[in-house]
Amino acid sequence: MTDRIPRPIYLNKLIEFKDKDIVKIVTGIRRCGKSTLLDLFEDYLLGNGVNKANIIHMNMESLKYRELSEYISFYEYVSKQIISNEKNYLIFDELQAVTHWEKAIESFRIDFDVDIYITGSNSYLFSSEFSTLLSGRYVEIRLLPLSFKEFLTFYNFEQSIQMDEKFQMYLQYGGMPIISQFGFNTARINETLEGVYNTVIVRDILERNKVTDHSLLNKIVRFLADNIGSITSPNNIGNVLSNEKEIKQGKINVAGKTVDKYIRMLKNAFIFYSVERYDIKGRQLLKTLEKNYIVDLGFRNMLLGYRDVDRGHILENVVFLELLRRDYSVHIGKIVDTEVDFIAEKPNEKLYIQVTETMAGEETKKRELRPLKLIPDNYEKIVLSMDKSYVSSYEGIKAINIIDYLLGK
Repeated sequence: MTDRIPRPIYLNKLIEFKDKDIVKIVTGIRRCGKSTLLDLFEDYLLGNGVNKANIIHMNMESLKYRELSEYISFYEYVSKQIISNEKNYLIFDELQAVTHWEKAIESFRIDFDVDIYITGSNSYLFSSEFSTLLSGRYVEIRLLPLSFKEFLTFYNFEQSIQMDEKFQMYLQYGGMPIISQFGFNTARINETLEGVYNTVIVRDILERNKVTDHSLLNKIVRFLADNIGSITSPNNIGNVLSNEKEIKQGKINVAGKTVDKYIRMLKNAFIFYSVERYDIKGRQLLKTLEKNYIVDLGFRNMLLGYRDVDRGHILENVVFLELLRRDYSVHIGKIVDTEVDFIAEKPNEKLYIQVTETMAGEETKKRELRPLKLIPDNYEKIVLSMDKSYVSSYEGIKAINIIDYLLGK
């Protein structure tokens, strides 16, 4: 096993944008592999003729740079390292540690011949000041934990372990790269994930927001983790939490606005992703109700304990993250009185996808196919399930095994 798993999909994106006059910003939850990706990119630069002296690579959370917490001192320090009249590559990890960092970045672009790469563990990077200053001059590359395909290359499995068992391990332990060093020791993995989770809560949420109720924040996290793939609203969540015994005894009413604020914080720290609903017939986004998915199932199992009872939504979560990895924009589809799990779109492509554990049984088949059959256009329609069947389509609707889909088969 190795920490430096090659992640060609993401590395190739960085290479494609190399030497383009835009700032490359790699975002994602802490410990999902952002720093390793930039290490791999530095290796690529060195292997392709770039001198080490022309690469400035700094992790801004290191105490080595504790005096560079604001943009002027940061700019002055880096400027002294840049080689004049030559191409320089600036690589900055966790740049949100520098106040008004965007002013320094824009100055580097103006003053020197540089190609800039940044990582950040929360979307506060994209502040209004940043958007104003660098508008149109950056690209965001969203880094997610390991896909199932990457998970298979990251671990050394015994030959006797079948693909279904490997997938079950993926559903249980998730894809955070850091857990690989513990094999499949559940206790050690949970302790490690808990440490990552607590760091995200403290450093990317509590320290950056005036949040006084740590307990309520954790309750909201657990509620969302327990209800992945279910339609929710901040008001509904607030009502449920207000009725919980321990909160009710303290006579606390959890307002929908408070819940909404906390969910935005969790999304900013990349713990959860919200998906809006789209009215297929009316061709418009719906402003009420949405679904939330967790960035990694390992966190869900660490928080709630591993349970296999909600397998349909668990599989849905896996497929949602895979669609993001494949650069689709994703919505939930509403059609008449029913829903399509995902509308996945690219500029020249659209897919309608249903996710279910199985299509066995006439009632299940009818329920899963009905939304797709109601859609009036001719874009591709797919049902993903765990079934291993000779059936490859239902009246023109493709049927694909989820594992095969994740492996690109």
